Amino acid sequence: MLRGRLWVGEGTTYDDGCVVVDTDGVVSAYGERSSIDVPFGAFEVAAAWLGPGVVDEHVHLAFGDPEHALRHGVVEVCDLGAPPADAVRFRQLDAPHTRVAGPLLTAPGGYPSRSWGSAGFAAFVDDVDQARRLVSGLVTQVDVVKVALEPQGGSVPTAEVVHAIVETAHAADLRVAAHALSAEMVECALDAGVDELAHTPTEVLPAELIARLVDAGTTVVSTLHTFVASGDGRAAVGNAAAIVAAGGTLRYGTDLGNAHTRPGAEPKELALLARDVGMGADGALRTATHPLRVSEPARLVALPADPHDDFEALRNPVAVVCGATALLREPPEAG
Repeated sequence: MLRGRLWVGEGTTYDDGCVVVDTDGVVSAYGERSSIDVPFGAFEVAAAWLGPGVVDEHVHLAFGDPEHALRHGVVEVCDLGAPPADAVRFRQLDAPHTRVAGPLLTAPGGYPSRSWGSAGFAAFVDDVDQARRLVSGLVTQVDVVKVALEPQGGSVPTAEVVHAIVETAHAADLRVAAHALSAEMVECALDAGVDELAHTPTEVLPAELIARLVDAGTTVVSTLHTFVASGDGRAAVGNAAAIVAAGGTLRYGTDLGNAHTRPGAEPKELALLARDVGMGADGALRTATHPLRVSEPARLVALPADPHDDFEALRNPVAVVCGATALLREPPEAG
């Protein structure tokens, strides 16, 4: 049992709350401590604040230790680019819970095969039939398909190939994420029906394109801090604010492995979402977490302070529970 001030993630808070996790790592109950029947002999962890842990929707675990991420408040990740063998290994991790995309689908010689992804992070598609075969071969190995639309890194797949990728993935009930940073490439992604932009675009998007993106229900992963810290973030932050103001869906992601990133919760990303994007502390935390659910795997953190007041608390958990994996730490580490 974890006990403390409980934030459920849907606007509900219990000042003297608790979460009961069974031996299989599943949430069996949560709410006010006085209303919960705690099993006899349950192990208790008390903390100042309890709530769902961070979900990072854009990481590259090939460049960051997953255990380090877990110890610093991240309970679930989506690895958006790894060589096939690494992706299979990451997908088998007990904690953090890991979804994978495997290699980025790109044109021959395209991004990222000439840069950071030269060692097996890219898979080449140069015609429609090949794209369909490749995606059909991936569907049992990945949780999402990612396509690279980055003309600055080389050739990009044709519109017909991108459409074939999306159509084949959707037939297998898989979502498609696109690396698309410019307005032109965002239009290409939307034309094909992608479900997600893996980054907030770094070129200012016109209002009509923002409206189209929002109307399509396309999710956008933030990755703002890596852009801002590298000096290329002003347009991305403005786009994120415009997407949120228009009613779009923004999800927290760091692009772990890129410049100025580190495993674990990133307070600077959350601060950008809260302050510069205009989501406030509660909105930033909601976009970075999944609400608690009874009968679902526990993905929780117990913290020494309320992260609404200081996002740094997320990097210093007293306890992290991710399914049947539980990490306890007393006192919390710095940093």
